[in-house]
Amino acid sequence: MKATLLISALALGASLTAAQAEDVTVGMILPMTGQQASTGKQEKAGAELYMAQHGDKVAGKTVKLLIKDDTAAPDITKRLAQELITNDHAVALMGFGITPTAFAVAPLATEAKAPEIVTAAATAVITEKSPYIVRTSFTLPQASKPMADWAWKNGVKKVVTIVSDYAPGIDAEKWFTATFKKDGGQILESIRPPLKNPDFAPFLQRAKDDKPDAVFVFVPSGAGALFMKEFAEQGLKKAGVKLIGTGDVTDDDQVNGMGDVALGVVTTHHYSADHDSPENKAFVAAFEKANGFRPNFMAVGAYDGMALFYHALEATKGKTDGPALIAAMKGAKWMSPRGPVEIDPATRDIVQNIYVRKVEKKNGQLYNVEFETIPMVKDPFKAAKK
Repeated sequence: MKATLLISALALGASLTAAQAEDVTVGMILPMTGQQASTGKQEKAGAELYMAQHGDKVAGKTVKLLIKDDTAAPDITKRLAQELITNDHAVALMGFGITPTAFAVAPLATEAKAPEIVTAAATAVITEKSPYIVRTSFTLPQASKPMADWAWKNGVKKVVTIVSDYAPGIDAEKWFTATFKKDGGQILESIRPPLKNPDFAPFLQRAKDDKPDAVFVFVPSGAGALFMKEFAEQGLKKAGVKLIGTGDVTDDDQVNGMGDVALGVVTTHHYSADHDSPENKAFVAAFEKANGFRPNFMAVGAYDGMALFYHALEATKGKTDGPALIAAMKGAKWMSPRGPVEIDPATRDIVQNIYVRKVEKKNGQLYNVEFETIPMVKDPFKAAKK
């Protein structure tokens, strides 16, 4: 009897060990609560939709997604990343709603040789912080430079820039300003409201007093509704001041609730829920059915983050060591809901179309309607360094 029990226990232990060996954990760290909760909601939904559509079996492995809330606090992000690597044996980390949280994990990714798939944060230098970082979101220079070119070509001569005072905002300001000045434009004033708990009203009043042709804005995903409300209250639209920016300000998650003040706002970005392709129509329909709300660019970043991880795991035939996974991610190409994308093997940044869009009303709802495409844009920051 004792021998039978011992054999059974050994068999059970062996089967558990075998099962655990077949499990592959991806740790996803997101701001599920707090000021950036919209990002977390969208990213979680995007990653989960990809897995629902493609299953959890890849190259003989079972993929498990563990989602953790960091409230967008870098110290919490770092602790959660350490726990996911050490306790949960995560072979890759994903997410990172804002740049400081992506920065916080970079040394851990390098030390553990674990891929850090950045699906949200957009400061250009992020991928330079570790050879194990790869990005499926976008960079602010990718979106800001085309906006400056479009504005100058379309009669905008004088601009006030308003950007949130942290690394992505400074990236947006830098690349818009440099490009616009090179084209021949004039920057009347550069304004940087605080990232946390901003009150845009006094900054918008300053901009109105400057009498620009347009205000160029960058605020993080989720803050656009407040900015648009205060843009209307300060009377800039009535004064004839155009609003231009990167697509964060007319985030698909919020634009439909912004009201008519958003009509006519022109932005440059890599994704719109209105993007006209079979892949995107299927994606939006499935996303809305699963979640009851519209996907935004954060959802697509996470959806493609899972696509990239699945691709790498297939390419390595189930090998989960970091160097093999990163090597498989470099140069990867696929058709995303946003259009064709690829990972630049030299920089590990995404190469993608950038679209010029205008907020319009379609079937009673507001959408970012694309009307011009700049094909397969690499990150200008890294291109300029070569």
